[in-house]
Amino acid sequence: MYQIFFFLFAGAAIGFAVNLLVQRHPIYSALSLIGVMASLASLYLMLGAEFIAAVQVIVYAGAIMVLFVLVIMLLNAGVEERTQRSRLVRQFGAPLIVMLLGILTSVIYRQFPGDAMVRFGDFPGQTSSIGLHLFLDYMLPFEVVSILILVAIIGAVVLAQKET
Repeated sequence: MYQIFFFLFAGAAIGFAVNLLVQRHPIYSALSLIGVMASLASLYLMLGAEFIAAVQVIVYAGAIMVLFVLVIMLLNAGVEERTQRSRLVRQFGAPLIVMLLGILTSVIYRQFPGDAMVRFGDFPGQTSSIGLHLFLDYMLPFEVVSILILVAIIGAVVLAQKET
């Protein structure tokens, strides 16, 4: 039963990722990225990593994507213009992608033994140990990152502000 949900969420993540690359409007790309983040959070939840799943939804799909959409709206980004592709890309693009995926699959298949399986719900580590490390050992870097994000928001607002 878990394998069905795994393939469902993995397929959704891949579908949203492809849609992210195909879309020509930045808002639709950002919405596709939210779909990727939600699918990844579902996969983390199936593995028993509840904290990582919650952080994935709250931080990435919530806060970071709101920042992306805010910057896109402030910069008034429109639909991407179509350009002429080179003949080289049209002729060799798809076969090279298939070859790359084949090579990656064979390397990954050879790297891991056949009996190494993921057991759902058997994720090492607990939320309490992550929280202790975050608030004791990494408090200063955490706060520095939050200040950098605040500076980036202010910079985006200043750059996007129309001169009156």
